[in-house]
Amino acid sequence: MSQFLALEAKLLDENRYEEWLALLDEDIDYHVPIRVSDDRPDRQSAANRYRLRDNMMLLSKRVERMTTGQAWAESPASRTVRVVGSVLVTPTDLPGRFEVDSAVLIYRQRALDEEADIIPVRRQDVVLHEDGRCRLLKRTALLPWIALRTPNLAIFL
Repeated sequence: MSQFLALEAKLLDENRYEEWLALLDEDIDYHVPIRVSDDRPDRQSAANRYRLRDNMMLLSKRVERMTTGQAWAESPASRTVRVVGSVLVTPTDLPGRFEVDSAVLIYRQRALDEEADIIPVRRQDVVLHEDGRCRLLKRTALLPWIALRTPNLAIFL
C-alpha cells in the first residue's frame, strides 16, 4: 500500500494527472470537509459541508482544465513535493478493500511567489486491491485549519 501512495504522490508532483486519474475507481468519492473548532474529537468537521466534494466526472474536469491553461489558480502549475507517512492499513470485511490512513505534507511553490506553502493533510482512504493493482475508492482529506492558510486548494490532496 505504501508503494501505491508513493506512486500517487510522484504522479501528482510531476503533473501526470491523466495517469493519476487511472489510479482512481470510477465510483471515487473525493472530499475535503470543512473543519470546525469543537472539543469533541468526533465533531472536528462540519456535517455535510465541504471545501471540495468531487466524483470521477468532476475530478476529470479539473484535470482537463489544468491541462488547457484555463485553470488560472494553477497557471503556471505549482511545483510540489509530497511526503507521505504514518501509513496504517486495516482490512475491511469486504474482500480486497482496505482502510488506509496516512499523513501527507505538501510543499508547494506557486509561480514567482517567494513564500512557499506547507500543507499538512490527514487522509482517510478506502483502497481496493484486486487483480494485482490498487484503486482509490474514497478519500477524505482533513486539513488541520479552520480557515485556509493557503491561497487556494487547486492542487490535489
